[in-house]
Amino acid sequence: MKAGFIGTGSMGSILIEAFIHSGAFNPEQIIAGNRTIHKVEMLAERYPGLQVARSNKEVVQESDLIFLCVKPSEFKKVIDEIKEDVLPSQFVVSITSPVLIKHLEGLLPAKISKVIPSITNYVLSGATLCIHGNRMQPEDKEWLENLFAHISSPISVSENYTRISSDLSSCGPAFLANFLQSFIDAAVEATGISNEEATLLASEMTLGTGKLLTTGGFNPISLQKRVSVPGGITEEGLRILEEELAGVFSRVIIATHAKYEEDLEKAEHRFTLKQ
Repeated sequence: MKAGFIGTGSMGSILIEAFIHSGAFNPEQIIAGNRTIHKVEMLAERYPGLQVARSNKEVVQESDLIFLCVKPSEFKKVIDEIKEDVLPSQFVVSITSPVLIKHLEGLLPAKISKVIPSITNYVLSGATLCIHGNRMQPEDKEWLENLFAHISSPISVSENYTRISSDLSSCGPAFLANFLQSFIDAAVEATGISNEEATLLASEMTLGTGKLLTTGGFNPISLQKRVSVPGGITEEGLRILEEELAGVFSRVIIATHAKYEEDLEKAEHRFTLKQ
């Protein structure tokens, strides 16, 4: 099995490194290409054996499994470059959420899936969202999800819920980090604790909380109840958060969905535009 990557930007490189670190692939099993070839050459220096492709067509011709890790604006151009070389026996996995399965199946004969990764996959954790096309047989789906199980918890989702699922699993780390940084900044300003110590405490708290919510038997509501004592300090803090954050995440979701709909419309236009 040889895996090819078209695009080695932020998420493409995260997937490559996660697969190598997890043992899912050896560097020799990976071929990668990128518009800026230097980025691939740097990966090849870091992981000897990884093959540098000089074109997208080379990636396709050398691979059994092809990952498309490109921006929505570049997607149609890449598809047009490779579509004559893609075979029905190959697997094509897109990580670009606004590009729909129907777009890919309409232009490529391969078995198609869309998998939305997260930065948490870099540390072999978090979720990957799996959306499979009509040509993917049950054994194909199982094989692909077992591959992603090396670096994540694969979760099958409906394409209709791609955006909200991505908000929670893929955008969520940035949203949570933003919240934590505000908490850290306030702690430093109010008390004089060092930024380094406050960051360490907040980071360790986040790690422990994640374990409580995944393997510790808690959910977000039960965890709040367990920590909060009636009339206590935590309860007072939660009261302020509920007052100040009321409606914030509804507005976040409205904003992310609006941007997604804009990207979706642009992608639809590119894929339906007559050549």
